[in-house]
Amino acid sequence: MTAAVTYEHIKSCKQTGARLGRVHTPHGVIDTPAFMPVGTQATVKTMSPEELKSMDAQIILSNTYHLFLRPGHELIKAAGGLHTFMNWDRPILTDSGGFQVFSLSDIRKITEEGVQFNSHLNGDKLFLSPEKAMEIQNALGSDIMMAFDECPPYPAEYDYIKKSLERTSRWAERCLSSHARKQDQGLFAIVQGGMHEDLRRLSADQLTSMDFPGYAIGGLSVGEPKPMMYEVLDYTTPLLPIDKPRYLMGVGSPDALIEGSMRGIDMFDCVLPTRIARNGTCMTSSGRLVVRNAKYAEDFGPLDPKCSCYTCKNYSRAYIRHLIKADETFGIRLTTYHNLHFLLQLMREIRQAIANDRLLDFRNEFFASYGLDDNERGF
Repeated sequence: MTAAVTYEHIKSCKQTGARLGRVHTPHGVIDTPAFMPVGTQATVKTMSPEELKSMDAQIILSNTYHLFLRPGHELIKAAGGLHTFMNWDRPILTDSGGFQVFSLSDIRKITEEGVQFNSHLNGDKLFLSPEKAMEIQNALGSDIMMAFDECPPYPAEYDYIKKSLERTSRWAERCLSSHARKQDQGLFAIVQGGMHEDLRRLSADQLTSMDFPGYAIGGLSVGEPKPMMYEVLDYTTPLLPIDKPRYLMGVGSPDALIEGSMRGIDMFDCVLPTRIARNGTCMTSSGRLVVRNAKYAEDFGPLDPKCSCYTCKNYSRAYIRHLIKADETFGIRLTTYHNLHFLLQLMREIRQAIANDRLLDFRNEFFASYGLDDNERGF
């Protein structure tokens, strides 16, 4: 049987070893390294599918946990699947719901069978298992599904992390067994292990032996310092198969996208660009800009003079600040459009730098422009 999702390696950067490639899916090809905008509840907040296409978003992510709670996976299945339901004909990745179960529910009970938890919406008692996560994602019909895992908190005790990752591996095996649409949905496993090299190796060894079509690195960007995250990537990414996609979950700051790409990551996702946009915070070529600040009240220039997005070509900082201060939705739409465009353009530039064997030079140039140095990395 031909795999539903495959990876095509094009070249590696001579300066860094970063990978230029393509991920082939039933709904199209993704050029990598790639950033995936997050559409938690079957929509990228304030953006239409047409707007996402206009900025060349090749794949978006939706959330199994939230869609399970509402409107329910059976309804989405009846609508023809997630692509039809949300009018998006490009690739979709769905997470397993594991992270949300552990981050949004204060009351939960973890057993070998699965996780019992309370809905963050109304307190209802619910249960998710590897089999249920596969049932939901099979009904959603995403191109890439994620195995159900436990994401331990940071920090956590070594023994707890070890037991957790071993359970995650057993759950991954159950996900493989219950995955009912292998012909048109690829299932990725999630490597855990906290900040411990031996545990990351153990997790990777267990999961790669099961031959998933792709692998994610989970349990990072959960509060640890960024240098620690990069250290974990340095020893974890080489443990993953070179002929399959590598996905770093929950990472979306510009510096981390560059650093992750340098370490061989192919796919990223994060709510950061849309979340900060709702507070009037924008990513620009010269660093962070908080457009709601008073100093922009009479600034009639664009958010970023170097940006070619719809927002920057048509609207001023003063106007956008007015909209944000007046709680007008259009202001949030404009800042969201800009931030997503900025990161997608950054990924295009990263891919070009890899093609030209100069990603390290690009990184240094970007950091200098963005106002970052080796001792101050962050958004």
